[in-house]
Amino acid sequence: MFKFVVVTDPETAPGFRLAGVEVLEAATLEEAKSIIPTLLFKDDTGIVAVNEDFMASLDAKLMEKIEKTHRPIIIPIPSRTRQIDRTDYIERMLRRAIGYNIVVRR
Repeated sequence: MFKFVVVTDPETAPGFRLAGVEVLEAATLEEAKSIIPTLLFKDDTGIVAVNEDFMASLDAKLMEKIEKTHRPIIIPIPSRTRQIDRTDYIERMLRRAIGYNIVVRR
C-alpha cells in the first residue's frame, strides 16, 4: 500500500498529524525545496500534498518532472497565508486530475 505524505509548515502540521498522515515539516522555502525532490523517488509514496507556497517556489525543471510523474501524485494544498477562491481551487484540482475543465456551480 502506498503512503500519503504532507509537506507543510510547522503551524499546520499538527492538524494533518491528527488526521493520521505522515507529515514532513519545512519551516522555510529552502527546506521544502530539499524535501520535495527526495519524495519523487520513494517507491512507497503514492500521494504527496504540498503547501501551495512551497509548490510556487519550485524551479521550472522540477515542476516539469512533477507534471510528468505518474506516482507519486503531487497535489498542492492551500496555504493559510493566501486567500483563495475555493470554487476556483476545486476546479483547478479537477482539471489537473482528469484533464478536463469542470465548472462548479452553487
